[in-house]
Amino acid sequence: MNASKFDKLLEPIQIGTMKLRNRIVMPPMVTNYAADDGAVTERFKAYHETRAKGGVGLIIVEATYVHPSGKGFKNELGIYKDELISGLKELTETVHRHGAKIAVQLYHGGRQTTSKVTGMSIVAPSAIPCPVKQEMPKELSVDEIKELVEAFGQAARRAKEAGFDAVEIHGAHGYLLNEFLSPYSNKRTDEYGGTFENRMRFPLEVVKRVREEVGTDFPVIYRMSAEEYVTGGLTIEDTKIFAQKLVEARIDALHISGGVYESAAMIIQPAAIPQGCFVENAAAIKKAINSKVPVIVVGRIKDPVMAEQIIREGKADLVSMGRALLADPELPKKISEGKVQEIRKCIGCNQGCIDRLFQDIDITCMINPLTGHETEIDLQTPAKNKKKVLVIGGGPGGLEAARVAALRGHEVILCEKQGELGGQLRIAAVPPHKEEINDLTNYLISQVEKSGVRIIKGKEADTKMIREIKADAVIVATGSEPIIPEIPGIDQKNVVTAHDVLSGSASVGEKVVVVGGGLVGCETAEFLADQGKQVTLIEMLDDIAVDVGSLTRGLLLNRMVEKKITMLTKSKVREILTNGVIIEKEDRTEEITGIDTVVIAVGSRPKNELLKSIEGEGIPVYAIGDCIKARKIIDAVHEAFRIAYNL
Repeated sequence: MNASKFDKLLEPIQIGTMKLRNRIVMPPMVTNYAADDGAVTERFKAYHETRAKGGVGLIIVEATYVHPSGKGFKNELGIYKDELISGLKELTETVHRHGAKIAVQLYHGGRQTTSKVTGMSIVAPSAIPCPVKQEMPKELSVDEIKELVEAFGQAARRAKEAGFDAVEIHGAHGYLLNEFLSPYSNKRTDEYGGTFENRMRFPLEVVKRVREEVGTDFPVIYRMSAEEYVTGGLTIEDTKIFAQKLVEARIDALHISGGVYESAAMIIQPAAIPQGCFVENAAAIKKAINSKVPVIVVGRIKDPVMAEQIIREGKADLVSMGRALLADPELPKKISEGKVQEIRKCIGCNQGCIDRLFQDIDITCMINPLTGHETEIDLQTPAKNKKKVLVIGGGPGGLEAARVAALRGHEVILCEKQGELGGQLRIAAVPPHKEEINDLTNYLISQVEKSGVRIIKGKEADTKMIREIKADAVIVATGSEPIIPEIPGIDQKNVVTAHDVLSGSASVGEKVVVVGGGLVGCETAEFLADQGKQVTLIEMLDDIAVDVGSLTRGLLLNRMVEKKITMLTKSKVREILTNGVIIEKEDRTEEITGIDTVVIAVGSRPKNELLKSIEGEGIPVYAIGDCIKARKIIDAVHEAFRIAYNL
């Protein structure tokens, strides 16, 4: 696609005194790459340098705590003491070498952290715990509020001394400034609570103090949740007024987001949330402030065509493409070079990023194993010893292994027994809200084809083929197959697998029982409910979808309730009948009748027969993905990358 189609997206823009080379922003995303005390690390620098090299206009560094009481994550970046300035200066110099501008987000976690992270009592405008973190905060005194206003000011001073081009004040997502602004979390009765004017006082005092420290010619951005998506929380009507006050306070740009921890799916939106979900709110705020300062919009913006359209239609002035830049740091460069079709698009899975962050570990990206490992891996340097590599299996692991091995300069043959590539990705893209997985499938196939891999389709690999090819190494990525449990009646004609249903190879009646309440079972149940089927889902554990990330899971369960899917937990299917099932629930048996079809979704087992047969061939053999153990796509892709890179 011609780069001229993205004239607006690639057009320079001014934020205060800061001129950006284009309108693509990398928004702040906590990585857990900093040192324990919040200092910059080599890993942190390399991660940002890679995005700067990729052509982004502005990098806004992750939520960076201005005071020890505001630390929100184990290895979050800090800016709370002068000793951190030297490391931050190294970071800004690194980014500047590649033509990007860099800002830092000044942040305090408020009640949305824990004393385990901060090492001290957590604080908030009112002694009301965050329903997610469930720890009682200490209500801040007026003197303590003044101390935190000063902490933001001093953090801004440090940012300027460290060479940042701007600062962003984090007033969104339910953190401290947002907590003061919102009637949902602020129940104070003094000058910092009650009326909207009083609730605005603390954030506006922070803005004023920051401006005093950095001066009038240093850009200050404010990030805000246009809506909180909780009962009694801030609405767009509230935040339009607040945006006007921020402009009066000499803010240089507004960064529009949404949500708080209780509505966290609106902060880091899974694939079920529409792309560009905050565009209309950004447009409303832009109109409310009469376009006096630039407006940045975030929210599942991954498609350059959409990004261009947002700016062209005047709904925002810049677009934040966060997870899109985790998936492909070269996204801006590819747009400018007319290589849009080569962009590796984020699929909104959250498996590598926010799901890991919520487990208190470092982030990566499901579809880009390089994310967070930029100091360890150099794909530009060819392997010293070129090999002939046979990859068996054309699913996510096999495709990634073939892609990376070819990039390293090896001669690669990819064998897939089916007539098309993609493997389990094809099935995974069928359930509701999963169609973006096709973006990954298409990317991997196109890259494998482009890299000169010899592809053999419709032929099953065996030891004879391996001998004939004379491979120096074999990568086995044969995947998994559905587990068929030993239940009386399992061999009846009314029994099918979830794989059969999603692949379209099985017909299903009007009343259906799905056995198994993991991700596949839940997605299959929803898929069938969307077809008008009456679905009952049976799970032996205490809960369903326990193998799903929290944000995706919450939305999935809500949809299942809305679609009237009956969910039975702590229940085992003891027998399958011609028109129903017998279940055991809490030491009693029960018969469910009138069932047309029983769908089995109790997991998968490795398909590793070939692996066992070739281990004696005297050739190095590597197994990846589900043929070792049935797991997630991220496991297959990351294992494939590592093994292929190290051949």
